[in-house]
Amino acid sequence: MDLETRIERLKLDLRMWLRGLYHGMVTHPAYEKIEKEAEDIEDGFMLACFPDAFGIPSPVSYYTAELLPFLETEFEGWERRLWDRDSYIERKGQQYHF
Repeated sequence: MDLETRIERLKLDLRMWLRGLYHGMVTHPAYEKIEKEAEDIEDGFMLACFPDAFGIPSPVSYYTAELLPFLETEFEGWERRLWDRDSYIERKGQQYHF
């Protein structure tokens, strides 16, 4: 290998390493926070539409039952996620305590 090839290879390796470092330190945590916040908003919407799934009586459920065919794919995952995780307040509190 000549010197120019080794220098180009070193530049390429350094560029890849820096890209990985940037992703790990900056973009990945940001994506995680955005995903959690979007999930919380979706959970709030689904809970407002279908509170009877958790034993909370609501007259709104009669009207929002018409949305169920459109939200069928998300409903099962949402219900499982809400039963499995900590309370909503505990989860929101986690974002302020590291």
